Amino acid sequence: VCVSLSHWVCVCTLWSKVCSPKDFIIDPRENILIYCEAKGKPHPSFSWTRNGTHFDVEKDSKVLMKPSSGTLVIDISGEKAEAYEGIYQCTARNEHGTAVSNNIFIRQSRSPLWSKERKEAIMVQVGVSLVLQCRPPAGLPPPIIFWMDNNFQRLPQNTRVSQALNGDLYFSNVLLDDTRNDYICYARFPHTQTIQQKQPITVKVLDNSPSEERRPSFMAPLGRSSTQMALRGGVLELECIAEGLPTPEVSWYKESGDLPSSRMSFHNFQKTLKIADVMEADAGDYRCTAKNSLGSAHHTIKVNVKAAPFWISAPRNLILAPKETGILTCRVSGDPKPQIAWSVNGVPIEDSPKDTSRKVEDDTVILSDVQTGSSAVYQCNASNEFGYLLANAFVNVLAEAPRVLTPPNNVYQVITNNPAFLDCASFGSPIPTITWFKESQTSILNRDPYVIHNNGTLEINVAQSLNSGKYTCIASNNLGTRENHVYLEVKEPTRILAQPEYMVVQRNRKAVFECKVKHDPTLIPTMNWLKDNGELPDDERFLVDTDSLTINEVTEEDEGTYTCVMNTTLDQDSASAMLTVVEATPTPAIVYEEPDPPTDLELTDQRERSVQLTWIPGDEHNSPTQIQYEDLLHQAGVWHNLTEEEGTKTTAHLDLSPYAYYSFRVLAVNHVGYSQPSQPSRQYRTNPAAPDVNPTDVHGVGTEHNNLVISWKELTGLQSNGPGLQYKVNWRQKDVEEDWLSETVANASKYVVSGTPTFVPYEVKVQAVNDYGNGPAPEAVVGYSGEDVPMSAPESVQVLVQNGTLAEVHWEPVLTSMVRGRLQGYKVLYTATRDPHTEQQVLLFSGNRTDGRLPGLKPYSLYTLNIRVVNGKGEGPPSPNHNFETPEGVPGPPSFLRIKNTDMDSLTLEWGPPQDNNGRLTGYTLKYQPVNSSNELGPVEEMMFPANETTVILADLKYSTRYKFYFNAKTIKGSGPTITEEAVTIMDEGSGMFTSKVFSNKTFFRAHTSYHPHKYLPFSIHTFLLSIVTFSPTPPFPPGKEDWTKECVNGSSGSQTYLIKGLKPGTSYRVRLVVKDHSEATIHSTEELVITLPAMKSDQVDLATQGWFIGLMCAIALLILVLLIICFIKRNKGGKYPVKEKEDAHQDPEIQPMKDDDGTFGEYSDTEDHKPLKGSRTPSNGTVKRDDSDDSLVDYGEGGDGQFNEDGSFIGQYSGKKEKDTHEGNESSEAPSPVNAMNSFV
Repeated sequence: VCVSLSHWVCVCTLWSKVCSPKDFIIDPRENILIYCEAKGKPHPSFSWTRNGTHFDVEKDSKVLMKPSSGTLVIDISGEKAEAYEGIYQCTARNEHGTAVSNNIFIRQSRSPLWSKERKEAIMVQVGVSLVLQCRPPAGLPPPIIFWMDNNFQRLPQNTRVSQALNGDLYFSNVLLDDTRNDYICYARFPHTQTIQQKQPITVKVLDNSPSEERRPSFMAPLGRSSTQMALRGGVLELECIAEGLPTPEVSWYKESGDLPSSRMSFHNFQKTLKIADVMEADAGDYRCTAKNSLGSAHHTIKVNVKAAPFWISAPRNLILAPKETGILTCRVSGDPKPQIAWSVNGVPIEDSPKDTSRKVEDDTVILSDVQTGSSAVYQCNASNEFGYLLANAFVNVLAEAPRVLTPPNNVYQVITNNPAFLDCASFGSPIPTITWFKESQTSILNRDPYVIHNNGTLEINVAQSLNSGKYTCIASNNLGTRENHVYLEVKEPTRILAQPEYMVVQRNRKAVFECKVKHDPTLIPTMNWLKDNGELPDDERFLVDTDSLTINEVTEEDEGTYTCVMNTTLDQDSASAMLTVVEATPTPAIVYEEPDPPTDLELTDQRERSVQLTWIPGDEHNSPTQIQYEDLLHQAGVWHNLTEEEGTKTTAHLDLSPYAYYSFRVLAVNHVGYSQPSQPSRQYRTNPAAPDVNPTDVHGVGTEHNNLVISWKELTGLQSNGPGLQYKVNWRQKDVEEDWLSETVANASKYVVSGTPTFVPYEVKVQAVNDYGNGPAPEAVVGYSGEDVPMSAPESVQVLVQNGTLAEVHWEPVLTSMVRGRLQGYKVLYTATRDPHTEQQVLLFSGNRTDGRLPGLKPYSLYTLNIRVVNGKGEGPPSPNHNFETPEGVPGPPSFLRIKNTDMDSLTLEWGPPQDNNGRLTGYTLKYQPVNSSNELGPVEEMMFPANETTVILADLKYSTRYKFYFNAKTIKGSGPTITEEAVTIMDEGSGMFTSKVFSNKTFFRAHTSYHPHKYLPFSIHTFLLSIVTFSPTPPFPPGKEDWTKECVNGSSGSQTYLIKGLKPGTSYRVRLVVKDHSEATIHSTEELVITLPAMKSDQVDLATQGWFIGLMCAIALLILVLLIICFIKRNKGGKYPVKEKEDAHQDPEIQPMKDDDGTFGEYSDTEDHKPLKGSRTPSNGTVKRDDSDDSLVDYGEGGDGQFNEDGSFIGQYSGKKEKDTHEGNESSEAPSPVNAMNSFV
């Protein structure tokens, strides 16, 4: 049975063990899910206990047990999670036995509130010590403590000011700068992700009676000595905090030995000593010393190491046959010594039915002379005051005849000289004995080259063709015998005989690569061609044949490496060649031909090992000649190059080998090519002799830990010098006084020496022998017998952390005798234990190294590391796991920055924490600045946020303004990369994008427009076009024939008014407003407005053309100018004048400054602090009265009052029907002047 709870997963064999966590803290906001899975045949049933009593699942409607499973789902919605706290245990049973899980302690996570308290200000003199207590509420699990100020910034800590393990803030001595009213202790409850803060503490440092300098004394722990207990495998934290003036420095040492440098680290400015993976050897007296210029103080901490139970040997499942004896062993250790209790099927063994075949001796259960039907699940429970262990072991008493599980008549195929494995999996009780036979032989295959493994598999180290055949395995026990037949086929290897050759081909010519292959005829080969290790281009110019690749009309793109790969179902072979494409060269004007072949070959001066060859050259004399020979005895039909002679020679002296039948031919060669070969000479035979040379490429290499394979390159037939060629193989162990051992083999290129020691040097030599004698004395070559995996691991592993991403690892090398092979290097395996998604990293340091560097580490991570020595056979055992921790670094960029809820003067920023914190986040930094239409950046605003915030609302922003935001996270090491985002505040909440009106009065028009985007415009306003067409009272122009007059106005970000002058009285006009963007595309157009200006009477005189009127206007303008100068002088002196008093009493909110640059009306601004507009005055009661101003646009709208909304645009609707009685034909949008003022009276 395998029981797996919570998120633990366990894959177990039948009734083998139980897997579960022992402590589970639940989130009260989520359902409780407790996994319990078991396997058995028949399928087991499940039950639960809670707090030692039966837990009836069916009676509780909130509890559901999944079908065919023991997994519990507890719905705590609407219920208090406390009601389901307790100790749970799952039981699975069937007719063969009962298995139980660990006790599961279910507890609800808690984050209680801080009790309210009133803190008085703490008054201290400068130089004295101080402790600010935190004392957070007890939570489950305990909270994480940190101190911050009102701005959510961590309080700086150093050797003088630091936080203790209990969360209190210690001052070794206070300074005047320590005065502040925002010492705030925060408690973060990790399981519920909540943070609570204590009431701020105020500290006032006085300097009226400063403390004098003093020697150190300890603030924590108190006294000269203390004791502390640590659990084996846990973490030991020792703390010493001292006070004194000047600030003391703290150092540590162990009185009874050295500090464990590989597992220890200092924290909190040397005030805390942390030892990871505590061992029994860490017990002893640790002494901390605080020292300053006036003296020192000492404190001794006595550390006692205890241990919860841990396994030395857990009980294992047993399969026993009747009458057999079995032993269950439950070996554990711990301090205090664990108590061991045995149970059978979940019942204490002393309360179970008596069984005479069972005997309990402390940690051992002896089962002797067992009987059928006594199968059961045994539980071993080892416990002491610090914990317990529980293991299930299934004892299956079974009597069954052997069964062979390997399918019959399996055919195994291997390539020559490779190992072969023939399976014979079996089952039976008692465990069957496996024997092997080959075909009709009666002898058991249990000697070289055969090896029978414990699981019944037959191994043939180096399979040869003679090993092919039928094999029989027999499984037998006292209840019967079963046999099975399998077949072994040893195939010839696949080899490429003619490899493709390097080619240089002119462009647009043809390239042909050959690839001729030899393979076992019973295997089906598959030929593939690759270009640069990839597929061939899909081009009809590439033609693949049985044994060649043709590329027609080659181009520069065809250059590369071409590889032919021959695959069979068992092996493959490949060969490669390069293709270089060059430019085509022009055809020479003169055509040359190859020379004619030589003639009349004659052999003279015939000797034992030489002969003289003469010939008559053909046409094109003086061409160099190539002499070839054919050996009819060894390689008939194959011609070999023998020598090359100058073109002036017609005779050659040829050296020959013994035991060959020679024929010779001669070829002439020039720059065009070779001539046709001459007719062969008569045959010349040499006599046999002893070999002249020995095999080359002699090597001695072991393929197994107990053998030595001696290999060599065989002699050719021409090198054999005679019949009966054999090889005499000699070997002996180097540096050992012993005789040479030898063996003579024929038609072989290797010999296997078995039974050798592991990886020892041997001297080997191979001598050629034939029927006429031995070859020359061979030279000895040093080889090594086979390797085996190393036996020991590197020791004294130490890790020196350089920074957050780099560490150095050091170790003691493994003794050469323990390497048991050729040292390849040391493999370092390390992984970050806090991140379950991090893959294990592996580095191999070649050679006999004792140190290495680990790059690319992740800051603020806990790593587990071990080292293994590597030889040619594999890896040795790992060194004990070594833990080290990297310091903090700067964080990665925040995972996202989103802008939401954009408004006129505010927006919301939302962000996510970095994917890689690389430390404890101390907060976030936000910078932002406005961006104008020309992409110029404005002043930068900066804000800081604590690490637990993920959103902020920015207020008091400018409306309709683009802002650029820069955001990053930071740790104590600094700020990480910045991410940016942009957004635009909106102008109004209106639903339409543009509103515009056109209105008139006698001889002029006014056009008013404003736009109201929801968020921001996807374009910028470039031009407002007013298009006007005139027509007579007669019928209008045909459609599309209107002659529109256009006037352009610069774009604006708000409302604006434009005055059209020079219109004719008594004439009708059609007016419309068009808004265009930068690309001159129309984005808004008003409806056409038809307006008829009133006609002037024929006898009416235009005063503007009369001289007396012009003179009067000039005089009035001069008078007004003088009055304005006098008022300006009096106002600067602080006096009031009647106009000023009238303005104070009757203020006109609609008096607006005029823009000098474009002639448009100025915009109103409505900010939160209600500052008065430039050029306007506001009464103290906040209301705005309307005066009789002739320059107000209200007169052109419907209704009595003209009001402005928040962005300065008009609320009222404009109409062209209402006309003013006053004549305003000369009015403009420029700043008011005396002339304009007079026009209002006309």
